[in-house]
Amino acid sequence: MSGQDDLEAVKRYRELVLAYEALDEEIDEYIKARGGGSAAEGVDEMSPDEIVHYRDLSRRRDDLLNEMRILEQELHLNEDDDSASADG
Repeated sequence: MSGQDDLEAVKRYRELVLAYEALDEEIDEYIKARGGGSAAEGVDEMSPDEIVHYRDLSRRRDDLLNEMRILEQELHLNEDDDSASADG
């Protein structure tokens, strides 16, 4: 990746993180509004249509997380420091 490509990837990563966090908060609020303190409790109180919506939100959040993981690999954000310390 060139320097410009790296900058674009970092920008995209930041956008994904913000979108993920916003969607995660939306899911939390959706569950709380239906009487649940956790996903399991909230789902028990949801109508079938609400469950479909909740699952859609969850899938979208999972998709964002998957995109984040791909970019992390491309940007080498989660590499272990073991290889660097073994050389030194």
